[in-house]
Amino acid sequence: MHNWSVNLVELKKDKRQYAVWRLEQTVNFGLDGKKINRAEIKKYWKILNLDRNKKNYLKMMLWPKRS
Repeated sequence: MHNWSVNLVELKKDKRQYAVWRLEQTVNFGLDGKKINRAEIKKYWKILNLDRNKKNYLKMMLWPKRS
């Protein structure tokens, strides 16, 4: 993924911030044929800034309600 508005060299210095940014970009703007790490999504779930509909869908997939 190429992002012209972010200095990736600086961002990668903070591993947590980079992981959150990368997850947000991947979910909000396209997977580009890649899979998302389920454990990483769950780890940063509370701080991810995602599109509401996409976040609701992921929530349904990650934590399904059992009947």
